[in-house]
Amino acid sequence: MKRRDFIAAVGGAAAAWPLAARAQQRERMRRIGVLMITAADDPEGQARVAAFLQGLQQWGWAVGDNVQIDIRFSADNAAIRKHASELATLAPDVILANSSTAVAALLQATRTVPIVFAIVADPVGAGFVDSLARPGGNATGFIPFEYDIGGKWLELLKEMRPGITRVAVIRDPASVAEIGMFGAIQAVAPSLGVQVSPVNLRDAGEVESAIAAFVRSSHEGLIVPGSPLALRHRDLIVSLAARHKLPAVYGAHYFVAAGGLFSYAALNALHDWNSVPILLEGKGRGLRDIIGVPLPCVTSVSTKSNLGLPGSVTS
Repeated sequence: MKRRDFIAAVGGAAAAWPLAARAQQRERMRRIGVLMITAADDPEGQARVAAFLQGLQQWGWAVGDNVQIDIRFSADNAAIRKHASELATLAPDVILANSSTAVAALLQATRTVPIVFAIVADPVGAGFVDSLARPGGNATGFIPFEYDIGGKWLELLKEMRPGITRVAVIRDPASVAEIGMFGAIQAVAPSLGVQVSPVNLRDAGEVESAIAAFVRSSHEGLIVPGSPLALRHRDLIVSLAARHKLPAVYGAHYFVAAGGLFSYAALNALHDWNSVPILLEGKGRGLRDIIGVPLPCVTSVSTKSNLGLPGSVTS
């Protein structure tokens, strides 16, 4: 099912519910938990929460009127697990999670509270759901892409700089999705005449030294799929790409906002405000199938100019 069809079906079903029954369901104050894997003052995290709250308002849910929101921010794995446990203990009607790290922590804390994830690359491979069509359990949500997008990222790099022969892929070695993504990129690389190398991202020092060791000539590029760990270090990664004159394709638009060259990815601002209101209506419909989201291109014109790259890239 495509996202637009899903939204249309949701809207039609909601409109058909008896108005009196819906009003009665909203007499009780509903509660939503939100688990973010960014610091509380991170602009990207704040933007995502703001988008989610705006989406709730469009469905008639107003904070302090008919819904209460409990938000937890943390960029530290230990704190994420602690906050997940806190939110589960509150027994909200639904919890919204914005990353694989958050979903994993929440599923350890509860198997009964519905969990909606906004961005998880491989929920099946991570063991969060049984399948995309029938998630089972208590989790569902949106996926930003499938693994074959890795080949597209490599093609875009070649289009931007045709002479590229070596590409480093910055990945979180603890992420199932990023290991799978590297495999997909590696499978396409020979047909494009490119050698790909993994750069494991555990801390800032490791990625800085690995990129410095990787750079040898002007025939290299960079791919950053965009894990939560990469999000925390996005300023460093973008600055390293600029320092070493590496054209880079990112799997999340917030890297471009930080000065990165190019992203081909979902504009992930907590997309799934549709599933959350449906669960709040208490209709007992169960969790929906997992939906993909559109993948627009976002480019930094100034960064492209600084690297001396062509003026247009096709998607």
